[in-house]
Amino acid sequence: MESFLAITRALSDENRVRALLALGDQEVCVCQIIELLKLAPSTVSKHMSVLKQAGLVKGQKRGRWMYYRQAGMDAPVEARLALEWMHSCLRRSPKIRQDQYQIKTIVKLDRHELCRRQALR
Repeated sequence: MESFLAITRALSDENRVRALLALGDQEVCVCQIIELLKLAPSTVSKHMSVLKQAGLVKGQKRGRWMYYRQAGMDAPVEARLALEWMHSCLRRSPKIRQDQYQIKTIVKLDRHELCRRQALR
């Protein structure tokens, strides 16, 4: 029951859903998610923490960057089913398609420059 409730809470926020779907099959740096969502770093970090606690994403810190990817086959069955359901419901959403297009551009940017620009905001 707790796992189900954590997942439903995690998916109850549009920005968390957008971040989760933007990950797709790739690993993405938190600074890239910040660039996509146009939110404060602390806000994005909190969103990603909620998704991680729900078992929907995996996170790994490497150097100064935190990377996230969608949970895989080792995730709890509830998380895998939630991800499948979310993908099937939202794959044609214009906003999600736009985010997926934007993240492809964002991941090509230099992370050092991206982080520097975000620190200046």
